[in-house]
Amino acid sequence: MTKPTSLDWQAAEAAARRLTAQWVADEPGGAVIGFDASGPRFSHAAGVESLATSAPFTLDSVVRYASLTKHVFSAMVLAHADLIGLDDPLGQHLPELRSPLADVTVGQALDMSGGLPDTRECLSLLGLSVYTETTAGPLLEYLSRLERLNFDAGTEVSYSNTGYRLIEAALERKGFRFDDFVQREIAAPLGIALKAPDVWNDPVSDLVPGYWHSGETWQLSAAGLHISASGSLTGSAGALATWLQALLGGEGRFAGLLQKLQAPRYLADGRPTGYGLGLRNSSLGGREFVGHGGSHPGYKTYFLLDPETRAGFVVVSNREDTNGYKIALESMAALTGIPLPTPAADLGDGLYVTEAGPWWVEVKGSTCTYLDADETLYEDGDGWASSRSASSPLRLRRDGSALVGEVGHAARRFLPAATHEPLPASLSGVWRSDEGAEFTVENGAVLMGVGPVRQTMKLTPLGNGRFLFTLSDGPWVKRICLHLLGPDHLELVTSRARMIEYRRRA
Repeated sequence: MTKPTSLDWQAAEAAARRLTAQWVADEPGGAVIGFDASGPRFSHAAGVESLATSAPFTLDSVVRYASLTKHVFSAMVLAHADLIGLDDPLGQHLPELRSPLADVTVGQALDMSGGLPDTRECLSLLGLSVYTETTAGPLLEYLSRLERLNFDAGTEVSYSNTGYRLIEAALERKGFRFDDFVQREIAAPLGIALKAPDVWNDPVSDLVPGYWHSGETWQLSAAGLHISASGSLTGSAGALATWLQALLGGEGRFAGLLQKLQAPRYLADGRPTGYGLGLRNSSLGGREFVGHGGSHPGYKTYFLLDPETRAGFVVVSNREDTNGYKIALESMAALTGIPLPTPAADLGDGLYVTEAGPWWVEVKGSTCTYLDADETLYEDGDGWASSRSASSPLRLRRDGSALVGEVGHAARRFLPAATHEPLPASLSGVWRSDEGAEFTVENGAVLMGVGPVRQTMKLTPLGNGRFLFTLSDGPWVKRICLHLLGPDHLELVTSRARMIEYRRRA
């Protein structure tokens, strides 16, 4: 499709306002900015930045950008290509890593094809809450003990923050800190306020609180994980828009940077993935856009850019339920006049699982959950449904009672799950990991935690030694697959961590 001859900013602003109508005056809110090369074309802020003060949310309200940080950190990696190359194995810079993690390349660690288990998800499968405080050193020591990837490097794409954590540690050993780069190369030249704290409790000037809704009331968000350069950056909607305008402009110190960050990345078999270095491609009506989302407890962010017209949208919010991707995509569709994709609705609702292994999906209307990660499916022609997501690629169609296609670019065939199978008595007992974590299976449920935080989670059979249970952790709800590997050996699996093993305690 050719470049649009006109952009309808009035329609884009109307779409943004409609999609943020839930940001009412006495609740957490956010801001949306539409901009092009000339500067902001519209801005909209609503809701409050603090339920304690009722101060209104503004374009200058500082939030946690979360994973929007990734492309900025990737820019730092590219700036130090003389010290760390995209083709270098991680073990070259972090010799304590064991194979196969040590063999993953820097580029694979950044482009989500490395199979690196997500650190936060690993901790969840060890029974540690989102609120449990962790620091950089012990986390790196933990990662250096791992001896399994989620999948062979270069064979799939699946989202993980761990590669960014590891590469940040490697650069720090060489004397280069991420926040120093941000201040020197971006914040100071552009005259904007950005900050990359190490941990959640580090003071950040003007940072607004984040919130999630318990079903009854708004709650303050918190997190204990050392944040890392996978998601540490903070700033306002205005600062983010200024940076993205400079990135789109590509002048001076930023010349060619966007092109390098969004350059195609490939699997080992040569297939392009659509996910670059901290940026994901998004297609709409045959045209390609680029952007990324971010999510921390209580904060949601997104940006979407059109490199052809140098137009873009920024969405930031201090409430957990904001769908930044939907706001940015529908605003871009309104701006360009390109029709939105049609949600898929005929795959067949139900729970499905592969013949062997821990891979399962659940379809409800146009929503498909794969290993606890939700994606909206869209019609893709000839009976196919696609997530249209470079970071969570999923393409399926019906084949009789089965669903067939690719997930993460890996071929999968899903069959209806045997949810009525009886739970085997042999599953009962105490299970222990090499890291010292334990849980118990009894009376058809997983018991995890101690004392007042002990949870009892009912097991749902999927068939052939696979079972699902649901773990609640503050603002997060995780569906975990318990997969038997042998009579006294099992693994717990989520979409981002598929390699946490437990053995029956003698």
